[in-house]
Amino acid sequence: MINVNIIGSGVAGLCVATELIKKNVQITIIDKSEVPGPDSCSWWAGGMLAPWCEGESTEKIVVELGQESIPWWAKNVQGVVEKGSLVVALSRDQSDLLRFQRRTNNYTILKNEEVNQLEPDLKGKFKTGLFFKKEAHLSPRNSLIQLKKSLKQKGVEFVKKEFQFGNYFKKNNEIIIDCRGLASRDCQKNLRGVKGEMLMIDCPEISLTRPIRLLHPRIPIYIVPRGKGIYMLGATMIESDDNKNITARSLMELLNAAYAINPIFGESKILEIGVDARPSYPNNIPSIRKKDNIISVNGLFRHGFLLAPALARMVSEYIFDNKIPEILSEYNS
Repeated sequence: MINVNIIGSGVAGLCVATELIKKNVQITIIDKSEVPGPDSCSWWAGGMLAPWCEGESTEKIVVELGQESIPWWAKNVQGVVEKGSLVVALSRDQSDLLRFQRRTNNYTILKNEEVNQLEPDLKGKFKTGLFFKKEAHLSPRNSLIQLKKSLKQKGVEFVKKEFQFGNYFKKNNEIIIDCRGLASRDCQKNLRGVKGEMLMIDCPEISLTRPIRLLHPRIPIYIVPRGKGIYMLGATMIESDDNKNITARSLMELLNAAYAINPIFGESKILEIGVDARPSYPNNIPSIRKKDNIISVNGLFRHGFLLAPALARMVSEYIFDNKIPEILSEYNS
């Protein structure tokens, strides 16, 4: 039997374990923090499974691989909401909506009354919108907890400790899968942090049923329903490793965007402010890398829940079928 040590218990590590546990392997997941929890970048994710929307600002491969995420999550956790995504813009920002339209596909163009019918609490203030019917969303925290519970039931061991590569002695039947995110910069110097900031707000007076993306020239904002009047509002993209402090400007932009969607959000309660730095390579495309018996899964940028299922599938095929991953790179590149 092959022994697999997965280092890191964020969305990448748990998805890889979920795929590998189907094989004849013994899996141990090692993380220095309680898992899953607020020390994980995945804890603060938006949870939007929106591959076609992401095509506006990313490469074609992200759109293609991201399409694996919706059926994968629907199969492995409960609570995946398949009601699509809605993209809107204020009248002054219609040029941004037209640009978004040109760069994406698989949407329906909605007129004002159709937008209002889809989401009545938008109060008919948006003249038009783009509806990506096949997209979905989930609660990242609930999904991570469900994956962990399922893995433990299948015999996966979770160990809370610091993993030191320097103290590791190779065994012929042991594989290490490095899913540590930014912590992997001790091995991969070209990883960088991209800061994301988000708010959790409580506003039971408003009922939205799907993610709403509000386009803006400076900072496009999305709001994702979590149920029972709770919404996740985010997220910024700032070139920074700071994973502790939200900037005053970002806080104002997030709140102003919520107010623009519906002024009632101005009365909402702020439940949480979340900040973390997402691991990214220079091209913002994730990569699988191999050196000796160590496989690295990293660089998911802002696409953790969207791309982790596809990367997990590739890792399994790489190990057991000798199939080269679509996004394999040199370990030190």
